Amino acid sequence: MQIEKYKIEEHNQSLLKEHQRKLNFVTAGLPNAETILRKLADFQVAIPSWALGTGGTRFARFSGGGEPRSLEEKIEDVGLLHALNRSSGAISLHIPWDIPRNPTAIKALAAQFGLRFDAMNSNTFQDQPGQKQSYKFGSLQNVRKDVRRQAIEHNIEVIRYGQELGSDSLTVWLADGSCFPGQLNFRQAFQNTLEGLQEIYAALPADWKMFVEYKAFEPNFYSTTVGDWGQSLLYASKLGPKAYTLVDLGHHLPNANIEQIVALLLMEGKLGGFHFNDSKYGDDDLTVGSIKPYQLFLIFNELVDGMDARGMDHTRDLGWMIDASHNVKDPLEDLLQSVEAIMLTYAQALLVDRKQLTAAQQANDIVAAQELLQSCFRTDTRALVAEARLRTGAALDPLKLYRSEKIREHLIKERGAGTVATGL
Repeated sequence: MQIEKYKIEEHNQSLLKEHQRKLNFVTAGLPNAETILRKLADFQVAIPSWALGTGGTRFARFSGGGEPRSLEEKIEDVGLLHALNRSSGAISLHIPWDIPRNPTAIKALAAQFGLRFDAMNSNTFQDQPGQKQSYKFGSLQNVRKDVRRQAIEHNIEVIRYGQELGSDSLTVWLADGSCFPGQLNFRQAFQNTLEGLQEIYAALPADWKMFVEYKAFEPNFYSTTVGDWGQSLLYASKLGPKAYTLVDLGHHLPNANIEQIVALLLMEGKLGGFHFNDSKYGDDDLTVGSIKPYQLFLIFNELVDGMDARGMDHTRDLGWMIDASHNVKDPLEDLLQSVEAIMLTYAQALLVDRKQLTAAQQANDIVAAQELLQSCFRTDTRALVAEARLRTGAALDPLKLYRSEKIREHLIKERGAGTVATGL
């Protein structure tokens, strides 16, 4: 489904007067407003193909209807999101859920919606129909060489698909680990995994990156072979300059200081990208900013500071992607909310006066530093984000327009109430 341009224009016209009032208020004391607006307009967050259907838990999955039944329909859904907010200009595919049977046609369809292909994702955490070897006891860590070989070849196959589509990076997330003491030789598991990653790394095109994702627990509950940022950094350092750590905000133990992790990885030039979500307990994969918005701001504060210190481009030099599970929400509504939360928080981080913050830090003026950060966090940046959308031809209020146009109802009518998206 596509939304006509005139409907966006009519929507914007109806909200323009009130929007202008709010924008004037927030920009009145903001000398760098135009710089911030340009950065907001440029910033893009990739949408993963698996987030377009209803998520679930280990116990149940409740389809919301109208879910995309094919890769083509997933691209259409991301194109719809991008038309609404102009901040979702990339799609991230997961193989084998999204094998492009006709890469030329798929690439052309994505271009029609103004989309590019973000990082490709391999899957060695599930057994697929017809698969020869099982990943029950791990993939790259497995004690059996034939299982490890299968996992290596799958990742190389994913790279080939990515080359055909114009992607330039591979994300490797491994469910490898153990559930019980004594089940696994930790050192041998690490070495097996490293050797497999080295072979995959050698198959990367010259201009590609490899992102090594980590996770503290689940589906294994005693040990994880890439269990934290230190282990991921160790792999990435051993692999070479094209390998980086990928941070998923839900892949940490409770109360982990993610902003410090981000700062150190940026300092070492080994932060590759982000998977955005939120969590209350473990890897809940909840809507971005719905549980701990201040933590998200502190993370973005370190991101902006660290990227600027290295002269990095905010839009292109790190990979930005949402990775959430919408088990009780309309997935498209949830994704609109998540992108909005990211943009609002990015805008707040851009408000931070770096010279003032540095001066407070150098003077050990803790109160001044806290006041500065909290003042930016408490600033309502919705009008700034909306203005950036307006300038790029998107909707002032994407969620409101989505609902007023009854898009989910149209998708159910078009695809059926019982459709289930491919993937999880």
